Parts: sequence; C-alpha cells; structure tokens
Amino acid sequence: MPISETEIVVDDPTAPADNSPAAATTRTVKAVVYLLLLAFAMLLGFDNWRNGMGWAKDGPQSGYVPFYLCAILAGASLYGLGAAFLRRQEGGDTFVTRDQLRRVMQVFFPTFLFVALTQWLGIYVASVLLVAGFMWMIGRIALWKSLLTSFLFALSMFLTFEIAFDVIMPKGPIEAALGF
Repeated sequence: MPISETEIVVDDPTAPADNSPAAATTRTVKAVVYLLLLAFAMLLGFDNWRNGMGWAKDGPQSGYVPFYLCAILAGASLYGLGAAFLRRQEGGDTFVTRDQLRRVMQVFFPTFLFVALTQWLGIYVASVLLVAGFMWMIGRIALWKSLLTSFLFALSMFLTFEIAFDVIMPKGPIEAALGF
C-alpha cells in the first residue's frame, strides 16, 4: 500500500483559543509548588522530630531517617524557590491560559464530586452520574444515550467486580436495598 502524503487534521471547535490570557505563569506555579513542598517537608519533619530523630543506644530512633529525608526535601524546595525567583527570563512564560484552565476544571470538579459522592451513594451510582455527566455535558451526547450507556457500564462493572470476582467495593443505599 502506498503511504499517503496527506495529513488528516480534525479541528476541535471547543479547543482553547490561541489568544486566551494567561491564568498563571510558569514562575508562579513553580513558586507555589516549592512552597507546598517546603510546608509538607516541615510538617513531616516536625512529626519525625517529635517521634524521635536522634540516635539511641540500640540504634537510630524511628524518625531518624525520615527526618533527614524531610530536611533534604526542604533544602531542595528552598533551592528551587530561590532559583525560580532569580531566573527572570521565565517570568513571562504562560503555564496555563484561562481557556485551558477552564477545560481542566471541567474535568476536575466532576471527578472531585464523584469521589465525594462515592462515600454516600456507592461507587456504582456515582459512576453512573459521572459517566452520564461527562457524556452529556462535555461530549454533547443525547441525555438518554448518556444515561443508558452509563447505566450499562456501571452494571457491567457491578457484575464483573461483585458477582464474578467477589471484590468488595463501596456500596450505597441502592445496593443495600437490593441485598448487596
């Protein structure tokens, strides 16, 4: 078969605009991540210091190695934070635009709700809501198709995990009413 020289390009009508303003710069994101890592290292370092990070007569205490790993992480975070502030040329690089951030949040918030709802509704009902929501809101698929597909998906997962493999999954009131 001959190899075609043509390239098929499919345009996404919902793709972020090229002229969207920056929501965050690379320098800002780096600084925030380094500060979060520094706070995490300090929290864990304090806890390991509290548990004992010294050397006892029978060997190292339980927090000895973790404390020094936290100290290394804190030092690396401080180095990265200093480097992020000293490099001025990265200040204008766009990390994410507003349109790109909007698209990320379209996935993040429903996924966050899925995790929260799994605690009360069970994983199967929450999965129906998540899949149907994504198909209907983001995929622009008809509501009845979205609900049918998500129900069949959750049913197949229920049959696979609960019946075939007997895996314990988080269940909600509907599964309890059905005796599972």
